[in-house]
Amino acid sequence: MPTSAPPKNRFERRRAETRQALVRSARQILAETGDTSASIQTIAERADVGFGSFYNHFESKTELFDAAVSDALEEFGQVIDERVQGIDDPAELVAAGFRLTARMADSHPELLRILRDRGLAHIHSDRGLAPRALRDLEIGIASGRFTCAGATTALSAVGGTLMSLVALRLARPDLDGDVAASELAEMVLRMLGVPADDAHEVTRRPLPELT
Repeated sequence: MPTSAPPKNRFERRRAETRQALVRSARQILAETGDTSASIQTIAERADVGFGSFYNHFESKTELFDAAVSDALEEFGQVIDERVQGIDDPAELVAAGFRLTARMADSHPELLRILRDRGLAHIHSDRGLAPRALRDLEIGIASGRFTCAGATTALSAVGGTLMSLVALRLARPDLDGDVAASELAEMVLRMLGVPADDAHEVTRRPLPELT
């Protein structure tokens, strides 16, 4: 899971560990049932922390579940970032994001379920894949690789299509995820202004493995 700067002393380390245990518990609940009505006692027991510890970190369950979604989105963005290091072509970065996301249904199912259920509301978030995708779209537009007018509206289209891919991948595990992701990524690149032959080639390039 995403981490911040290491705590400086034992008290801070234990406090950070308790908070992360609560966030992890909330993430598991979101991924398993999506039910945010679970009691604080249930959440604390699942996290193996005392009931009173909850209010040392969060004012409400809403705040905790918001933190859990943000944590999952940030981990999702980091997983993609780690796999696309060294890729400079904005078109290939967009395509790789789609194709790696489809594979994460197998390697990171918890993240994909949270993304499916909560991701649409976070397409323009300042955490997770959204700011990374916005950056790549801006670079692509500035370089002429993409011919769309604005990165923000392009992000809405790209993000919405990605959410559809996630929903499809989880609803239809019998489908070939790699093929579906490549086909959707090709459509998105053409929408962004990449020539058809180029878009097809970019979306079939080798991908790094997910672990």
